[in-house]
Amino acid sequence: MTVTAHPYYRATPGPLHAILLGGAVALFLAALLSDIAYYKTYQIQWSNFASWLIAGGLVFGGLALLFALINLVRADHKAGRPLMYLLLLLVTWVLGLVNAFEHAKDAWAVMPMGLVLSVIVTLLASATAWTGLTRLRSGGVQ
Repeated sequence: MTVTAHPYYRATPGPLHAILLGGAVALFLAALLSDIAYYKTYQIQWSNFASWLIAGGLVFGGLALLFALINLVRADHKAGRPLMYLLLLLVTWVLGLVNAFEHAKDAWAVMPMGLVLSVIVTLLASATAWTGLTRLRSGGVQ
């Protein structure tokens, strides 16, 4: 048995990291559903719900981003999938922040850009979770 002192990159996030990542996806999805409800009914409270859900998604996504950054900094191999995961998470968080700023407007002014941003952020969050939580490898079997 060989023991190395070199840090490694975890193939998948740890349990807390995975919970934070999954929470961000769920909160961004709930914000999208709230935006759809607002688009259909024009009840202002749906827009308020979406704003709070986006804020929660940003908190969870920001903490997951911190975990991913620490994991990448500790890794010897800093390219490929770990870097792609971190960049996807960063883009998701930045667009989520833009979406939060969009939802800070008057409820009537949120549509349709708020709905479009919510769709994009939800799709990006889902793709990020897929990338971060799977062990897909390119190349041969190890």
